[in-house]
Amino acid sequence: MNHLFRDLAPVTDAAWAQIEDEATRSLRHFLAGRKLIDMTGPHGWDHSAVDLHRIAALESPIVGTEAAVRRVLPLIEVRIPFALKLSELAAADRGADDLDLDAVVEAARLAAVAEDGAIFHGFEPAGIEGLGGASPHDPVDISDDYDEYPSHVAKAVAVLRAAGVDGPYAIALGPRCYTGVVESTEHGGYPVFEHIKMILGGPIIWAPAVNGAVVLSQRGGDAEVVIGQDFAIGYRGTTGDEVNLYLEESFTFKISSPEAAVALTYPA
Repeated sequence: MNHLFRDLAPVTDAAWAQIEDEATRSLRHFLAGRKLIDMTGPHGWDHSAVDLHRIAALESPIVGTEAAVRRVLPLIEVRIPFALKLSELAAADRGADDLDLDAVVEAARLAAVAEDGAIFHGFEPAGIEGLGGASPHDPVDISDDYDEYPSHVAKAVAVLRAAGVDGPYAIALGPRCYTGVVESTEHGGYPVFEHIKMILGGPIIWAPAVNGAVVLSQRGGDAEVVIGQDFAIGYRGTTGDEVNLYLEESFTFKISSPEAAVALTYPA
C-alpha cells in the first residue's frame, strides 16, 4: 500500500499503534451494514470493478457485425482527511496512552456514514442502488409513536414472507428510531425493543447513516458489500505542528435479491 505514504509520516510506531487501534474501535462501533450483509474482500487497492456477468448491446460501426459491452460495477474510493497534533503524538513515545484522537473518531464516523449511506440509501453517481430504493415493496410508514413499532416491523416481515423471503430477519434502525425504541415500553410494560427482536428472530442494529429503518432477511446471498482496500490510514503532509492524515477505503455494493428488504420511512 505504497500509495498511503505512511513511511514518510513523522509518526512513531507507538503513535501509529494508538491511531490504528482507535480507528478500528470506532469503525467497529459506527459501521452497521457489515453486521447484516454478506461481505467479500479485501481484494486490494488495484481491484477496480465487480463483474455483473451481463452485457449491454452496442451499435456496431461495422455493417454486418454485432457488438456488446460487458457490464461492471466500479468500486468507489472514499477518503476522509483529518489532522493530529505532532506534539500530542510525541507523547506516545513517552508512554502516554491517552492521546487526543477525537479527529480519528470523527473520520471513522464519516467513513461509516459514507459506506452505510450507499448500502441503505444508494449512491447514484457510482451506480449503487441502496436496499431501500431497490426494494420492490412499498415502504412501511412510521412515526414517533414507538408503541406501534412492533406492528410496523411485523408488517414488514409479513411482506417479506409473502414474497418468499425466508428469515431470520434483522432491522437497521436510524438514530431517531433506535433511541425511541430503546426507551419505550408497551402499555403492559414489555420493552418495545424485546418485542421487535422476538418478531424478527435476528439482530437489531443501530445504524447512524439510516433515515428511518430497513428490515432485511439474514438468509444470506441477497446483497454483497465488495471491499477493494479495507479502511487504511495514509499520510498527506505536515503543516506546522499538525500532521495531515486520511482514512480511506474502496468498495461497492451489489444487490442480487432486491425483494429481500423493506424500508420503514417517515412521511415526507
